[in-house]
Amino acid sequence: MNTSTFSRALCLAAFALACAAPTQATSLTSSASSAGSASSGSISDSIGASSNSSSGDDRVAAGDYRVIDIAQAPAKPDTTRMTLRAVAGAREFTLDVPNRALTDRGVDKGELVQVSERVYGFEFAHADTKRSFFLALQDDWYRDLASRKVTI
Repeated sequence: MNTSTFSRALCLAAFALACAAPTQATSLTSSASSAGSASSGSISDSIGASSNSSSGDDRVAAGDYRVIDIAQAPAKPDTTRMTLRAVAGAREFTLDVPNRALTDRGVDKGELVQVSERVYGFEFAHADTKRSFFLALQDDWYRDLASRKVTI
């Protein structure tokens, strides 16, 4: 594992610990694994252009967004698609989130979601509590965190 991959794994593990209730050391691996699968996804697979917005990589920026629509994501079982519109400005995009990431607390139409730009991608949190529920990771970060078979 190179330094960059280790740093990415460490960052994701720290996120998992911050979002989880206090846990025993034996569940650290489980929490990090859970965060990697249930509450994160690649940017290219999770963020899309809404029907009302222009395409391009600049459709997401840090700030508060209002949920204007919620539906089942087409062709993605167990995934919720949210359409988010910037409170300030004209940005609008869709966000596909695994339903498992919303089990502790769902997101309702009309709710505010806070988007923060991070070195690894974007963090999505409930605006009222600042509690993260999903990470959209840059594709290279997401690939580096994939589970791999360990051989001896």
